[in-house]
Amino acid sequence: MNVIVAGATGLIGTELTKALRARGDQVLALPRYGSAPWQVEGFDAVVNLAGENLAARRWTPEFKKQIRGSRVETTRALVEAIGKASRKPRVLVNASAVGFYGGRGDETVDESAAPGSDFLSGVVQAWEAEARKASVRSVQIRTGIVLSSKGGALQPMLPPFRAFVGGPIGSGKQWFPWIHLADEVGAILWCLDHDFEGPVNLVAPGIVTMKEFAKALGGALHRPSAFPVPGAALKLLLGEFAEVILEGQRAVPKKLFDKGFRFRFTDVNDALKDLFGQP
Repeated sequence: MNVIVAGATGLIGTELTKALRARGDQVLALPRYGSAPWQVEGFDAVVNLAGENLAARRWTPEFKKQIRGSRVETTRALVEAIGKASRKPRVLVNASAVGFYGGRGDETVDESAAPGSDFLSGVVQAWEAEARKASVRSVQIRTGIVLSSKGGALQPMLPPFRAFVGGPIGSGKQWFPWIHLADEVGAILWCLDHDFEGPVNLVAPGIVTMKEFAKALGGALHRPSAFPVPGAALKLLLGEFAEVILEGQRAVPKKLFDKGFRFRFTDVNDALKDLFGQP
């Protein structure tokens, strides 16, 4: 299979590219959006992982425009390229996020749940709407917090733990929808290969609260997890983005289960021990 990937140099894109090539697929990494016209002619599949890092800086009005534009406009450009191709790809797998659901407390949310009403949810809704316009099979992967020792959302949490002052963020009661990087990549391959479409939650089935996750991370690092970060302090430091961390979603991977996908890591303790090399 010939696959074209937008966002191929990011954490997920790098590992996905390796996995595709390891199984014999041909991969072309698209240049950064706006640097060159995008063409998808003759490719079998398109994977779009492009998007500005949400945690890159405070959410000023200008940065919020970049967050939205980097997702919605890149997706629109790919959908237009697919529409213009005389030999179209068979499938578009487009990045999305569990932020679609907004803050839902203890409510369990699968792919049929209604969207939230905050800024990030609005971005994700617009993002997915563009992806659904594709004239081919379209899958929107609503990814949770990807766990990796190579980067991503886990990295800012490590220094406090390694300094023996780590702990849960906020109340610790919010849900932490995690997924191991290996399962994230495996699920994307599954979406490429299996004939279904629409939104798919890419989260591990063994969801935990923030407090439980902090305990597991402390255990993997052989460090305590008794020093919480107050929500008020996080809001002062991060502004509006703090709400994303303090709310969480109790998302479940219903579609992946229904289609027979098998996770390598369903327990957060096993996932973190794998990442940090603990027996």
